Amino acid sequence: MNPPKVSVLIPTYNYARYLAEAIESVLAQDFQDFELVIADDCSADNTAEVVRPFCARDARVHFAVNPANLGMTNNWNHCLKQARGEYIKFLFGDDKFIHRQALSKMLAMMGQYPSAVLAASARTILDEESNAVDIYRDLAEGCHDGRKIITAYLMQNGKNLVGEPSAVMFRKADARRGFDARYRQITDVEMWIHLLEKGDLAYTRQPLCAFRCHPCQETERNTASGVGRREHAVFFSTYAVQSWLPRKVVFPILFHLRRSRRQNTPGTDSEMLECERRLTRRWGKGWRWCYWLYCIRYRVTKPFRNLAHSAQKRFFLWRARGQRQKAR
Repeated sequence: MNPPKVSVLIPTYNYARYLAEAIESVLAQDFQDFELVIADDCSADNTAEVVRPFCARDARVHFAVNPANLGMTNNWNHCLKQARGEYIKFLFGDDKFIHRQALSKMLAMMGQYPSAVLAASARTILDEESNAVDIYRDLAEGCHDGRKIITAYLMQNGKNLVGEPSAVMFRKADARRGFDARYRQITDVEMWIHLLEKGDLAYTRQPLCAFRCHPCQETERNTASGVGRREHAVFFSTYAVQSWLPRKVVFPILFHLRRSRRQNTPGTDSEMLECERRLTRRWGKGWRWCYWLYCIRYRVTKPFRNLAHSAQKRFFLWRARGQRQKAR
């Protein structure tokens, strides 16, 4: 049997409530040359009952329960190993495609820009009840230089400009290394940086997928525990010694690192202090004045950035409410 063009991968754990929506959104795609691999990481809910009717209905749907709980990142890598397609499209069990041409549009972008190692789209944010509450679109339409995107990541304290795995497509051949299991929160960001060192990013501002935010997510738990802050600080401060990076990236990273050290759990100070020393050695003389000026600029502009984001969110909610009323 010939391998499919695209492998859609759904690693899932206790997402039976949302899983049918995710699977239906894949089967409804206009592009049909795909396989759908669903890896259940020993869920305690009725995930198997939800998935098995889809396996009976469509031979492209493959489902298996892991022999033991692998954890989030290892389950992602397990899915990657099972994939037979040339292109990889993750879709988490609580997310879904919101456009019937999500796969075909991302494939078209990869073909349009031969230098691209990633294709990504804007994404709609859903709440627990599948209501659209926001939209994330952080980049301009078109192809972006990979190293410039990495620099922008570092300058913005790790803001995920590319998006979550549900919003991204890449070639399996480029990602044979797999996701780095040392990370729990920035697993996807670390992979995007790994790939963008080799090429560019194709981006569309049209939302093709929906990313759900709810308290049961691993992301929410990591944020509450401080894992996310520490991982961002340590990884970015370590990465910032790359010779090709502009020296200006050190300012926001050091600011984030120091703030994270103040907020973090006891026992991590020594590692983070060493990261600070490594960064400040890049500056040389006068770095304290530069850092002081950066802190002033950050604090002065932050209220205006927050106001702009709040206005954008209110506008999106107003527009989404109007669209729902028209649909009725």
